[in-house]
Amino acid sequence: MRWVNRRTGRGASFLLGATPILILVLVYLVMAASRHSANPSDKILPMPSAMAEAMSVLIFQPDQLSGQLIFWADTLASLQRLGLGLGISTLSALLVGLLLGVLPPVRATFGPLVTGIAVIPPIALLPILFIAFGLGETAKVALIVIGIAPFMIRDVAAHIAALPREQIAKAQTLGASSWQVMIRVALPQAMPRLIQAVRLSLGPAWVFLISAEAIASDIGLGYRIFLVRRYLSMDIILPYVAWIALLAILMDMALTWSSRRMFSWAHGAQH
Repeated sequence: MRWVNRRTGRGASFLLGATPILILVLVYLVMAASRHSANPSDKILPMPSAMAEAMSVLIFQPDQLSGQLIFWADTLASLQRLGLGLGISTLSALLVGLLLGVLPPVRATFGPLVTGIAVIPPIALLPILFIAFGLGETAKVALIVIGIAPFMIRDVAAHIAALPREQIAKAQTLGASSWQVMIRVALPQAMPRLIQAVRLSLGPAWVFLISAEAIASDIGLGYRIFLVRRYLSMDIILPYVAWIALLAILMDMALTWSSRRMFSWAHGAQH
């Protein structure tokens, strides 16, 4: 059987997906053990025991100054910023995407503006955001929104604009107004695409969040990573990076499950 025709079951897919990760972990352990055998005080590739010891302090012991459990405080602060940025971007993509996708005059008027904003590197706007909004939470959330909302808007609008014209013509034949076409025809078919756009935006959203926290913040996962880098504290940096990756994976899985559960008809061809 040709490889293009092979299908893998759930168990086989899990095993195949876990294999490269296990290989990377094994390679890391071998390299770390080799470096520590040559230099027991090596900080570049810390052993798992050193990472566990460093992280246990941040996870279980309250900070002497703030009284907070630093790891969980960092996680909560970052997730609040990320959640707010994703929420505003998703709502913007839904509302603006529907208008641009369904109404050609609106698309002709505002489509170039959305495209122009989308092609601007968001990191280049970070100094402007800090000047305009200060160093507080608003600038960090705004960077996430500016970074991912234009892409999501364009994706949703393009998907709606590509819907078969027959559907809109039939709705109008039955007496549907532009508003009803938007709600009854376009919106249901836009929702699975919107969730997909959120999934694709998770990675960039984390990048913008970490960038903003690294430059101007006093709490957060990105802030902590850049704070301890000056001490070469890889025993903290690596677990924090792994934790960010795990959070992103869990969010992606939750979005995928939600899409399949609520819009199973949009995933019929994948079963």
